[in-house]
Amino acid sequence: MKFIIKTSLLFFSLFIGIQSYAQINLKDSTLVVTGEEKLAKTAKVDSVKAFKKFKADGVAAVIGDYLILESDITKMREDMKNQGLSSQEITDCQLAGRLMENKLYAHKAQQDTMIMVSDAQISGMTDQQLSRMEQQVGNMDKLLEFYRKESVADLREELMKINKERELANAMQESIVAEVEVTPEEVRSFFNKIPKDERPKFGDEVEIAQIVIEPEIPQEEKQKVIDQLNDIRNDIINNGASFATKAVLYSEDGSSSKGGKLTITREDPLDKDFKQIAFSLREGEISKPFKSEFGYHIVTVDKVRGQKLDIRHIIITPEVTEETVKNAQKKIDSIRTEIVKGNISFDKAARTLSDEEETRGDGGKLINPTTGDTRFELTKVDPIIYDQVVNLKENEVSLTLTDQTNTGKKFFKIITVTNRYPEHIADYAKDYSKIKELALREKKYKAIEKWQRETIAETYIKINGNYKECTFNSNWQKK
Repeated sequence: MKFIIKTSLLFFSLFIGIQSYAQINLKDSTLVVTGEEKLAKTAKVDSVKAFKKFKADGVAAVIGDYLILESDITKMREDMKNQGLSSQEITDCQLAGRLMENKLYAHKAQQDTMIMVSDAQISGMTDQQLSRMEQQVGNMDKLLEFYRKESVADLREELMKINKERELANAMQESIVAEVEVTPEEVRSFFNKIPKDERPKFGDEVEIAQIVIEPEIPQEEKQKVIDQLNDIRNDIINNGASFATKAVLYSEDGSSSKGGKLTITREDPLDKDFKQIAFSLREGEISKPFKSEFGYHIVTVDKVRGQKLDIRHIIITPEVTEETVKNAQKKIDSIRTEIVKGNISFDKAARTLSDEEETRGDGGKLINPTTGDTRFELTKVDPIIYDQVVNLKENEVSLTLTDQTNTGKKFFKIITVTNRYPEHIADYAKDYSKIKELALREKKYKAIEKWQRETIAETYIKINGNYKECTFNSNWQKK
């Protein structure tokens, strides 16, 4: 359907990976221009002279406070290829349009006092990104050579700026559509407007449930970690040891390379216990060891800056033992045996025995994060889930599977397909939730179109060179 294609193009630039963004300094990439009003006035007085100054650098466009260089568009195409994305059918004009959209969002987000992106969030994201990029390239020296940077610090600083711009753009876009909703009548009207021969076809769908058993962490392992953190704390307090050095030596997360340093606010999506402890400390005070969902920590506050805290932390995660791993596997195998024998239903076993709190109350049923309902379309499902369920008959129980959480914790699970829905043309009654999602998507697209139209009209924009000849979807030329 045409509106779905439009929407996917609109969001394209926000999700192709941060390398696809314009870079951050004039030498390599996007320059943040200080003072939109000053720039606009300068351009009005002598626009030819002003932009001749940048001609050697190949300025393709100015959007508010941002420049887009021609090299940014070239890099965007190269990075798409490096990530395995096809760019042959995408023109430079389209890529420029995506970059301009992104810059417009970021520019307006910086002016909106309600939109905030925390340094802690960006820092963690950047550390994970650097780690993934290093694994893909092979080693850090090759990575620095590829991005033409002299040090990890230089590369990290650039990625931090790119990530912040991307998150500002995402936050701005989310704020535009945050209050957009559709009524049942709007959903019905949307569906009835689709000609019968153009109604979407939904592929084979399944509803999935799972039971999860996690290996227990023995109390003695937890105590070992607590004792280790207490020893580190005492060494810092009593012997003047450096918290930053201890973080580099012992902390088990990405911030360890920076001596455990983070900047956080109360609004950051962090573990609530972690935030509560951090904001209860005075400058220079070191917490006692405490537990979060990720492990055990000690935290110190370097500086209070209004609503922000500059902190350092050390995290150590206690390990499961070989014995508890074996016990967890025995338990899940036993549960599976009882279900297969018919001694207990999958639903009841999930409600009473599963360690996964999110699904336990609903009999282990998984929620599709894309649609918000319980159906998964097999052609679009995660390849790992697909492999696990494609050959399962309805209500058949899988063999024991091994998986891990996003924090790397190993667990065991069994899954079942509770319902199968064959491929079919969209039906209003049977597929209401999916049709509602399509109607909402179209309404959001129209809200973004309206916002772009109004924001472009009030923002300083300059298109240069060959890009003046482009035919854009949005009115960047202000004709």
